[in-house]
Amino acid sequence: MGNLRVLKLREVMQKMNLEAVFITSSINRRYLTGFTGSSGYVLVTLSNAYLLTDFRYMTQAQQQAKGFTVVEHGIRVIDNVKELLISSKIDQLGFEQDDVSYSAYSTYKEQLQPEINLVPVKGLVEQLRMFKDEEEMKIMQRAADLADDTFSYILGVVKPGMTEREVDLAMEFYMRSHGATSSSFDTIVASGERSSMPHGVASERVIQGNELITFDFGALLDGYCSDVTRTIALGNPKPVLKEIYDIVLEAQLHTLTNIKSGMTGREADALARDIITKYGYGDQFGHSTGHGLGMEVHESPRLSKLSDDILQPGMVVTVEPGIYLPGIGGVRIEDDILITETGIEILTHSSKDYTVLNS
Repeated sequence: MGNLRVLKLREVMQKMNLEAVFITSSINRRYLTGFTGSSGYVLVTLSNAYLLTDFRYMTQAQQQAKGFTVVEHGIRVIDNVKELLISSKIDQLGFEQDDVSYSAYSTYKEQLQPEINLVPVKGLVEQLRMFKDEEEMKIMQRAADLADDTFSYILGVVKPGMTEREVDLAMEFYMRSHGATSSSFDTIVASGERSSMPHGVASERVIQGNELITFDFGALLDGYCSDVTRTIALGNPKPVLKEIYDIVLEAQLHTLTNIKSGMTGREADALARDIITKYGYGDQFGHSTGHGLGMEVHESPRLSKLSDDILQPGMVVTVEPGIYLPGIGGVRIEDDILITETGIEILTHSSKDYTVLNS
């Protein structure tokens, strides 16, 4: 696994005339090496690949990081990096500009210059991560299946009188006891008027009857995230809420039918937005239609009004339109999909029928 990804990274490095790259992001480290420890750095040159970690992880690193030379670093990892670069006669080092803090950069600069020049790079590993291979897709499907299972479980649990946080806790416990490391982000359980808050993380609010509840959640499983949203009714909510449910569902299904490889993120976003706008709720859909998904819950590409990202086979994205009426309630419906050569594969399968639980 490590080797193929390193080869692809080297192709990108060659295009950029970069002789060496220093990876500090923990997600990118795991992606390239397979090493799951909590601390370590990756140095990739055109001829060598090193995983630098501390004494706690020497055994684990050697078992997991196939194809990497494992180096036990000293108090300052940058001293080891400098040694390796000088011995390979390399005088420049790319670093992840989105991950390195200003103070870390200052330290690196102080230690490396004048012999080695620092070059800021952006999205080097992230652009490889946009394309999921077969092994990644197997894990992502399992993470999606676990989210679906969690949703059917919670439908049998949720009832008026529970707080949103109690519901969130039951979902977290279910996911973790079925193999998840954790939820992929803070679970959103937004009931009643709080469902009009797109990111209404579970609160102490007591769930009532005759209102909507939005669940937005996912499982982090073997390093990969799922991300699903369903909105259900308890009892008999206001008719306007059923009306916006039907519009959001129409927009979401229309997007799933028409989204395809070759489209820009902007064009994909318009599929959902145009329908919601047609019904007069454009201003109540304030976020983007979707985003890339993988080892992180928000990755490239973006499906938004401003996105020129081009959808290509192998990318996994969310499709999640919503309408939010402040003080009344809101609806969002979200699935995870894989873009393929011929269309899409939908990974999440929970029912999207208007579900009413009798309160």
